[in-house]
Amino acid sequence: MLSPTSAAVIQATLPVVGGAIGDITPLFYRSMFTAHPELIRDLFNRGNQAAGEQPKALAGSIARYASLLVTPDAPKPLDMLRRIGHKHASLGIREDQYQIVHDHLFGAIVEVLGDAVTPEVAAAWDEVYWLMAGDLITLEKELYAAAGVTAETVWRDVVVTERRQESPDTVSYVLAAADGSALPPSRPGQYVSVAVRLPDGARQIRQYSLIGGQDTGVWSFSVKAIPGGLAEDGTEIPEGEVSNFLHRSVFEGDTLSVSPPFGDLVLDDSDDPLVLVSAGIGTTPILGMLHHLSHSGSDRPVTVVHADRSLARHAHRQQLKALVDTLPAATLHRWYEDLGERSDADLRPGRVDLGAVEIAAGARAYLCGPLPFMESVHSALVGRGLTEDRIHYEVFGPDTWIAS
Repeated sequence: MLSPTSAAVIQATLPVVGGAIGDITPLFYRSMFTAHPELIRDLFNRGNQAAGEQPKALAGSIARYASLLVTPDAPKPLDMLRRIGHKHASLGIREDQYQIVHDHLFGAIVEVLGDAVTPEVAAAWDEVYWLMAGDLITLEKELYAAAGVTAETVWRDVVVTERRQESPDTVSYVLAAADGSALPPSRPGQYVSVAVRLPDGARQIRQYSLIGGQDTGVWSFSVKAIPGGLAEDGTEIPEGEVSNFLHRSVFEGDTLSVSPPFGDLVLDDSDDPLVLVSAGIGTTPILGMLHHLSHSGSDRPVTVVHADRSLARHAHRQQLKALVDTLPAATLHRWYEDLGERSDADLRPGRVDLGAVEIAAGARAYLCGPLPFMESVHSALVGRGLTEDRIHYEVFGPDTWIAS
């Protein structure tokens, strides 16, 4: 709980700090990485930093957390932090690193806002930060304990036992424990972090959703190569460092350093109807959920919707259809931007239109794909009567949506 004195100060200064936080966070990161270059080299995602996505996500999450603290009847702030906590646990974040962030973040706040940061204002925002940090530290300790690891022992070596080409730009890997033991089970929809040493010496980490059965003793995930280029607004998109390294350099018999499974996008265990919606490589957590439903003999009504550029570009196309076919109450709907000459009944040209799909009352929806795609699907589902608490999603990258 935020103290009454600090709550009043936060309420009064939130518009000012929130309005300036987009200027504060880039300065914060520059200061922190200058003092601790090992963080950008070996922990933070350099691609997201270059694209500006990580600063945007941090700025939004801090402002959102502060707003929840001072808004009557708002959702619990801890609920908003679960996604961040899982990501931190998959990276092996330590408690002492929160002090580093604090020192450089508040230095940036003072530099940007100047005399507006009175001792009272500084104390109030300091309280917000440590409440947020405390919630995350507690959550991360619980996640480490549940996984049977600590922040220092998150990483383990696994061996690549199989590599498969799933589409022109997507490969999948099957992993087994280096010591021959069974890898721990995951929950349907979770991911693992993969750390690689790049040619320039940097140790970069990315997350990949697990796509196979959850209790087979092995893990499998897919990686899509990410070429560099320009976005529609002219912003430069950096090449995918880790994904492209894996494509070019990692084959059968090679060793990878990975975390245990984490992630808060986990299939519920109710009997509610399901709507599973994905686009592109966002199909991977959906495949993990479908594996679970298939292997458990589920008879839940399941509506599966997938969008892709073309049949040829659709990674795991055959696997997706085969899994849906094993479920007695499942239907598959697919849209392709370039459908070519095909006229199959379950294939549609263009972009997803949920108006053409039956959505069961009381359904739970799980989404994964590019952020604009998920925002569009989310709006359509709300328009079809699904409440916010029944729509769950996964973002491959900094979550600027939840913080907005």
